[in-house]
Amino acid sequence: MPRIVVDVMPKPEILDPQGKAIVGALPRLGFTSFSAVRQGKRFELTVDGEVTEDILAQARDAAETLLSNPVIEDVVNIEVVEA
Repeated sequence: MPRIVVDVMPKPEILDPQGKAIVGALPRLGFTSFSAVRQGKRFELTVDGEVTEDILAQARDAAETLLSNPVIEDVVNIEVVEA
């Protein structure tokens, strides 16, 4: 069954305390090549049957109204992933 993957990230101007905590922990674990981390959310919407333009439009609407908070987050990617 195909899935629609929605990726949501904090807007660039919004502080990301989880990302800051992760970037602080990386050097202590030996990962010294990274200077910044932003943590986001990933949603996988499983579709029974074919992904039509109407279903994709519904996924976009859900991403903008339910899966993200448009005040502080951006929907950065919506893609169809075949099973």
